[in-house]
Amino acid sequence: MDVSQKQEEMMAKEAYKQVMRQFGNNMLPPNHPYVHYVKRVASRIIKAAGMENLEWEFHVIDSDEKNAFVLPGGKVFVFTGILPIAKNEDGLATVLGHEIAHQLARHSAEKLSFTKVALFIGVIVSLIFDPSWTMQRVMMDLGMMLPFSRKCESEADQIGLMLIAQACFDPRESVNMWARMASTERGPSLAFLNTHPASKDRMRKLEQWMPEALETFNKSDCRTTNAWADMFNKSGLAYW
Repeated sequence: MDVSQKQEEMMAKEAYKQVMRQFGNNMLPPNHPYVHYVKRVASRIIKAAGMENLEWEFHVIDSDEKNAFVLPGGKVFVFTGILPIAKNEDGLATVLGHEIAHQLARHSAEKLSFTKVALFIGVIVSLIFDPSWTMQRVMMDLGMMLPFSRKCESEADQIGLMLIAQACFDPRESVNMWARMASTERGPSLAFLNTHPASKDRMRKLEQWMPEALETFNKSDCRTTNAWADMFNKSGLAYW
């Protein structure tokens, strides 16, 4: 990986500025119940990941978009449109675990490094075979960048599943969450044209990883953790 920490920080600052320019007017205030809800669920996952030293920021964007994303440095953005799909804390943990896993694996830096390599190869191919760069662009997208992006997404799904299990969220709800997401998708998904795997493909892989996740869940002190969580929720401080 040839992307330095300083380069990653510079990239994160610029990306953060762009996000705030685009969505700043739709950000919910820090004291909003949705923001507290997201932070509460995320804090357990962050502790399980051993990443409490990072300066995490959680923003909730008031939008029907069913999405969430993370910027380098631990800045996580969640759209309100995905909350009904998440449905409950375990479902939201699936979403947040995926984003926290991206940060843990430094996928942003990895993608930037991979892009440099892909661009170099593409330039060589273009100079030899296609001066118009048409082949270079197609090769980068279909042949290299899209499969690489899907690989990162699948890796984040797997890491995230183990993190939420360790944090005592029910990993089985991840399959249900993606089933709900799949029900909102219209038409067949052309996975080879997408940066993310199709929801049904994600469900299939999650089911393959589930035995390990359940083993992790059972080894954690989840009865005590969930008892405290239930007490907190019943106190009236919960999101719902």
